Amino acid sequence: MEKTLEKIKKLTGSKAMAQALKQEMDIDDSIFIMGEDIGKYGGIFGSTSGLYDLFGKERVMDTPISETGFIGAAIGAAAEGLRPVVELMFVDFHGVAMDQIYNHMAKIHYMSGGNVKLPIVLLTAVGGGYSDAAQHSQTLYASFGHLPGLKVVAPTFPYDIKGMLIAAIRDNNPVVFMFHKTLQGLGWMDQLDASFGEVPEQAYEVPLNKSKIVKSGEDVTIVGVQMMTVEALKAADILAKKGINAEVVDLRSIKPIDKETILNSVAKTHHLLVVDEDYLSYGITAEISAIVASEGFNYLNAPIGRLAIPDVPIPYSRVLEKNVIPNSEKIVNAVEKLVSV
Repeated sequence: MEKTLEKIKKLTGSKAMAQALKQEMDIDDSIFIMGEDIGKYGGIFGSTSGLYDLFGKERVMDTPISETGFIGAAIGAAAEGLRPVVELMFVDFHGVAMDQIYNHMAKIHYMSGGNVKLPIVLLTAVGGGYSDAAQHSQTLYASFGHLPGLKVVAPTFPYDIKGMLIAAIRDNNPVVFMFHKTLQGLGWMDQLDASFGEVPEQAYEVPLNKSKIVKSGEDVTIVGVQMMTVEALKAADILAKKGINAEVVDLRSIKPIDKETILNSVAKTHHLLVVDEDYLSYGITAEISAIVASEGFNYLNAPIGRLAIPDVPIPYSRVLEKNVIPNSEKIVNAVEKLVSV
């Protein structure tokens, strides 16, 4: 019998998201989407493009500018058996709805003794690099990873974006799905090769709890997430010309963190650099460093390296913004210092 050929197309991050949403909405009438400008406009980052015309205003709902109201409504809908996908336009806006997110979305399942399930996906855009200033440029990965009761994912490449979004929608737990603006592949943003990728047309799932080794190496492990994975891959190419073979781990899952993949990599390379577009203090770099220091200390031949945004609001000035966000050059310098110890 002939095998059915898998249909694969090259999609941007935003198209991969829209395709995942469409395919799941086609097969499950309990799924609906709500948020600001996600209807006819298709979302300011393109994640719901074309869905309003396919499913109408009953399942693709534009909301008022009231994050507390519509996130609260999504939580209520999930508790009653629907499967809402709700978009918080910028992660920076989480403050106005934090009670809904951390006191209700994250805790109702636990406080009900497991009797109330909340199959809800909170989509939110993260990341800087566009002079959007202090209130529209953060990632805040650690702020959500810190909260018990939530799964938190941040995929980088289109294949993972589609597969992890489908897995999030099908999951019976609340999932915060963080997508990076730069990796959406939108025409009015910088065009990166990383924002385009081969994506199977059929539906598939990518696990919500696993990291991925995107480049193998023997000399140093670099752990990144989203744009820091992209910058780490650029750095790895530069380091290779200098005789340093870096292994790059794409974190993908903020909560839970895939300890096994990271520890196995460090056991091989004996050096670790963690790179994050979130703030340095109390962030992912600190958490991963603590995991490796406590569970893989004997693997290390040098102190763990950490690169992240210093503890300052992200500047509006493009020059200052570039100065605070880690990049491939900073990663190369940090690795060279690390392996020379």
